[in-house]
Amino acid sequence: MKQVLIITLLTFFAFAAKAQKPDTVKTKSVNDSLTRVRDSVASKPVLPKILAKKNKKKYNPDSTHSPGLAFRRSGFVPGWGQIYNHRWWKVPLIYAGLGSLGLALEFNSRYYKQYLKVYQMRRNGDRPDAETSKTITDLYVNTQNANLTQLEGAVNGYQRNFQLSILGVMGAWGIQMIDAYIDAKFIHSYTMDRDLSFKVTPGIMPTGPIYAAGAMPSVMPVIKLTFTMK
Repeated sequence: MKQVLIITLLTFFAFAAKAQKPDTVKTKSVNDSLTRVRDSVASKPVLPKILAKKNKKKYNPDSTHSPGLAFRRSGFVPGWGQIYNHRWWKVPLIYAGLGSLGLALEFNSRYYKQYLKVYQMRRNGDRPDAETSKTITDLYVNTQNANLTQLEGAVNGYQRNFQLSILGVMGAWGIQMIDAYIDAKFIHSYTMDRDLSFKVTPGIMPTGPIYAAGAMPSVMPVIKLTFTMK
């Protein structure tokens, strides 16, 4: 009886010890799952966000933006239409161009008047007097060796350049008005984005005339390049 009791107790303790042994396989599986979750969170791609931000549309159509208003403003004050279109960087370029043409206009106008005065004095046989300005007097002295034909050529040259300078100012003024209108038209009516694709396809092109219906024309290989803006 005593031996049976001892065997029973040993069997009971053996089962109890086995029940308290941890399930290492299950624990390892749970740990692996948590590790994979952490790795997937840590390695979340950032590049698609950068590309999405980079590929945002530059403009969106704005029906309230008036191309006519931009055109009129540039007509009144150069660069005003560009400011209306938020193209601030164009304003210094506009005034640099107009300023250069304005300096050329003043330079040619001044020398045209001076050479014309000296030419008229030399043609009429007059000489500088007390009422003659110092600038005209100095120019008269410096051109004593020039004949009337040379003086007339100088007068005509400065006159021509003066007229070209006027046309240049008018042209630059008109170009900046047209530029303001075109920019405003794009803002008003079009969407400009970065979704631009192109496709290259091979092909053939005839190089000579076809004289008969059954004749084989001469051909040459070509490459066709197609751009698509979506």
